[in-house]
Parts: sequence; C-alpha cells; structure tokens
Amino acid sequence: MMSYFALPDITPRVLKVWMRNRDVFMTTLTVNFLPPLVEPILYLFALGFGLGNYINEIEGVPYTKFIAPALISVSMMFAGFYECTFGSYVRMYYQKTFDAIIATPLNIDEVIAGELLWGATRGVINASIILPILSIFGLAVYPHSLLVIPFAFLAGLMFSCIAMCFTAITPNINSLTYPSILLITPMFLFSGTFFPLSLLPETVQYIALAILPLAHIVIVVRSLMGGIIEASLLLNIAWMLGATLLVFLLSINLMKKRLIV
Repeated sequence: MMSYFALPDITPRVLKVWMRNRDVFMTTLTVNFLPPLVEPILYLFALGFGLGNYINEIEGVPYTKFIAPALISVSMMFAGFYECTFGSYVRMYYQKTFDAIIATPLNIDEVIAGELLWGATRGVINASIILPILSIFGLAVYPHSLLVIPFAFLAGLMFSCIAMCFTAITPNINSLTYPSILLITPMFLFSGTFFPLSLLPETVQYIALAILPLAHIVIVVRSLMGGIIEASLLLNIAWMLGATLLVFLLSINLMKKRLIV
C-alpha cells in the first residue's frame, strides 16, 4: 500500500525541470511581468490611498503601510498556488509535458519536485517585483525588508505544495476553481490582510492561525517591512516549515499515484 508521506526519490536532476519552466517563462516575460506589477499598484491606490483616507491608523501605522505587506504576501500566495494548479495541470494533461520528461532518465518525483521549486521561484519573482514599487512610496524599512525576498521562497513553496495536492486529485481543470474560491479567497480576506486579526473573535483568531497559511506569511512580512524582528516570528516560520514539509511529501505522493494510474 502506498504511503502518502513516503520520502521522494529526488536527485539534482530536478533542476532540469526548473530550468525548463524558467526558459518557457522567459519567452513570455512581458506577459508574466505585468500582473504582479500592476495588481498591487491598483490595490495600493484604491484601498491604501483611496479608502485609507477614511481610516485611522491601524496598530500605530497608516492604513497604506498596514496593507502594503499584505499585498506582497497575497502575491506570493497567488504565484505559487496558480502556477501549480492551472499551470501544472495544463503541462500534465494538455501539453503532456510530464509524460515527455518522464521518458527521460528523470522520474516522477523529480518532475513534481521541479514543478514545486518553480512555483516557489514564482513567489520570489513576484516579491522582487512588488517590493521596489512599495519602497518608492516609503512603505518598506531597510535593510529588514530585504529578508522578504528569501522568505518568499518558503511562502511560494508552501502554496505550491498545497496547490499540487489539489492538482493531483482534481478530475478536470474546471474543478480547480473550487479550492480557489473555497480556500484561497477566504484566506485573501481573513488572514489579517486588510484588517487586523485582533478584530475577529478570539476563537476565530486561533482557527485562522491554526489552519490559514497566509496568516503566518502576513505576520512575518508585516514585521520585516516594518523593521521589526522579534523572536515570536520563529513560531510563525516553524509552523510554515512544518506545514510545507507535510504538503511537500503529500503532493509528490498524490501526484505519483495519479500519474502511475
């Protein structure tokens, strides 16, 4: 019987899959560059500089500075999740890219791991695009904010792994809208992004921190961009590391089961 948390068979060849996706990404660089650049600017002007004029300071900072870290955090989530749901599903089912790669010396585990690493890289790319834009408006404290870039890899990897679990079990590409609506959208709204978690009932706060990965990302990014590094952040990072390890193993084994069948 197959274990859903078995250790994967991975070698450095996994980088070949990452490089393949990078090369494809570079051929459509302009299209891939615009969304993570334009969307945060629209949110920043509409909510930060627009709605923010009617909102007092939140947790001692202007509303624009409060939501700026959330915009980067959400972009990391979107990058990893959508790359490894719709993107991976298209490569697996329609383009038959996975079948072609598996015909080489690379195995299934390495193909999926390469996909996950690329999803994490997309998170880093998005963060690297947005951070300078927010810095222009004075919404980031340096040098602490530079730590957001490497942190984006962990955040992107976590959501890439979560996404791949859904890709492994979804019957068709249209069904991927369910986790998008039922999981990603609630996280987008209720993870301390546009209002503090402290406004929610205490029980709901505990639930959010227990099951919503984005809540931990927002806490870490908001602290880093605010120039605050506290020991308590290690708890958030430890939660993310543990969750990422579990869904990493689960996603690879679920995909292996699907592709073998």
